[in-house]
Amino acid sequence: MSESEEHRFDSVLLALAEQHKGGVPELLGTLAGFLARKTDFFVGGKDGEWQTLLLGIFEEQAKKAQDEHRKQRAEREAEEKKRLEAKRRKEEQLKKESSAIYEVTDEEAARLQKEIDDSKDKKQAVATMPESELSKPLGDEADKEDGDKEKDKLKPNEGNGCNLEHYKWTQTLGEVELKVPLTITVRPRDVTVKIGKKSLYVGLKGHPAIIDGELHGEVKTEESMWVLQDGKEIVINLEKLKGMNWWNRLVSTDPEISTRKINPEPSKLSDLEGETRGLVEKMMYDQRQKELGLPTSEEQKKQDVLKKFMEQHPEMDFSKCKFN
Repeated sequence: MSESEEHRFDSVLLALAEQHKGGVPELLGTLAGFLARKTDFFVGGKDGEWQTLLLGIFEEQAKKAQDEHRKQRAEREAEEKKRLEAKRRKEEQLKKESSAIYEVTDEEAARLQKEIDDSKDKKQAVATMPESELSKPLGDEADKEDGDKEKDKLKPNEGNGCNLEHYKWTQTLGEVELKVPLTITVRPRDVTVKIGKKSLYVGLKGHPAIIDGELHGEVKTEESMWVLQDGKEIVINLEKLKGMNWWNRLVSTDPEISTRKINPEPSKLSDLEGETRGLVEKMMYDQRQKELGLPTSEEQKKQDVLKKFMEQHPEMDFSKCKFN
């Protein structure tokens, strides 16, 4: 029987296997019972002939399975090596970009992160707010309206994503990780994963799609990847095109989570994007200058401008001037 002919029964056999909660032994028992009741498999030949036939078939399939397993393991190791190499390059790039950054205490990091989050949340909320939202009421009435909307949203899971019936997703500011557990053991060729710039399809051959929809945000397809772990779980990593933002759902058909209830771990300075990192450095510098009784970056700029002006106008007397 050719490989294509073998596969034509997969959907039927998969459906049959799913009905056997006892696993392979129960499934084999059903097949053996069928052969005993409906055929002369066990009594139609010479003594021991059915054992020889059965053993030969199973040995042949065992060899195929073992070869396929070794191939899958090699592919997984290659994918994992590729993923780790990409991660290593990314970390090296971040270290290179942040070489001028100095370490801060946990207390300083927590305080600075809170100030940044508060500032960015306000700016992002206004920048991304549609015109219809700008005309809505402010103050207590707006807070009540927002509260009513939030109560219908799901609370994020421990990974700032959502646990759904058929899959679970988590996220950081820069990427999304999706895990799809399977009820049966499959091979990579039985899995179909299509990652588009703003679309995602996940499914098994011969079965309805598990996910087929529009992603909440755009992703970098060349840096996104998937892997089948132990034949029982599909793991997908999506690299967000626009970092430093939280998704409120994976695909448009998912229930919405409350991004207000997201509680991320404090970010390290090396994890921050250029603009945010610059803001952090400036705040850290100003704080240290104040503690030392020295001028902040803004005050220093003013002093430099004044000094330059005084040098350009030596004829003027500034001895009685007071500058704030």
